[in-house]
Amino acid sequence: MALTPTLAPGPQTADAGRSARGRRGRVKTPPHRRDNRTAYLMIAPMVILLGIFVMWPLVYSVYLSTYEINFYRGSTFVGLQFYRYVLESPDFWHSIVVGLYYSALTVPAMIIIALLLASFIKTLSRRAAAFMKTTVYLPTVVSTVVASVLFVLIYQDEGVANWLLSLISFGPVNWLNDPQLALPAIAVPGIWLGFGLTTLILLAALLDIPESYYEQAALDGAGFFARLWYVTLPLLKNVLLYLFVTGFTLAIQMIDLPLIMTNGGPSEATNTPNLYIFNTFRDVTPYATSYSLTASLLLFVVIGAISAVVFRLVRSDKAIDG
Repeated sequence: MALTPTLAPGPQTADAGRSARGRRGRVKTPPHRRDNRTAYLMIAPMVILLGIFVMWPLVYSVYLSTYEINFYRGSTFVGLQFYRYVLESPDFWHSIVVGLYYSALTVPAMIIIALLLASFIKTLSRRAAAFMKTTVYLPTVVSTVVASVLFVLIYQDEGVANWLLSLISFGPVNWLNDPQLALPAIAVPGIWLGFGLTTLILLAALLDIPESYYEQAALDGAGFFARLWYVTLPLLKNVLLYLFVTGFTLAIQMIDLPLIMTNGGPSEATNTPNLYIFNTFRDVTPYATSYSLTASLLLFVVIGAISAVVFRLVRSDKAIDG
């Protein structure tokens, strides 16, 4: 009986076998997991920075608020005692009311003016629109200190504001020394400083709305205000929500304008929350540091609660692609 010789596998056969086993052992990563991994790597530096400079200081501040801090002797644990002091302080709640009033004066007016300007710029030619965008943005780069000094001069007895009132045989008005007029007077430079950036954001959002929507509305007989109400505002809902929340958060924390223009007066009419905390920190009492730190944390809670209520009442929509 003849035996058939068995041939040893050649090098090519062995390489092919190893390659096949390697392909069978290698597991392909799904595309969405690769995309998630890339996204996590891109946001990792920002998350690390937020953890170091935001989250850790916040947690440590909560820890310090339970101590009576004294720079000349050891700190004393007092628990939630300073939270009770702040919550029972009428001055703290008065500053919150002042901050809310200032936000109500500045944020809606700023958004309305910016929306009207953005709608106007959208209708201009490219060259005229570029000039207008540069002009509108200029107040944004002006220092708050410079704007404060400028408007203090405007509000003087012989300033521009009273000169304009004299043209209609009215005035002069004591703008910054009247408790009822001081905060609205401070709100004017606040609006002037903020509407430039708001205008550019709204202009970008307006340019993202397809023109076919307006053409269809015009064919249906909709006028300017009808198109604004039924087309523009619904499609700007997410942007308006963003501007309102961020504008409110910045406005209620305003300190530069009232500090320089009125120093919180007259009669605490312009004593915003951050200005109140700043003046409390400068107090000579031994518990000033702990009290101002606790007030800052409670202000953070108030801002977060109001923002959560706004997001609850005004739900954002998914983006609409043109």
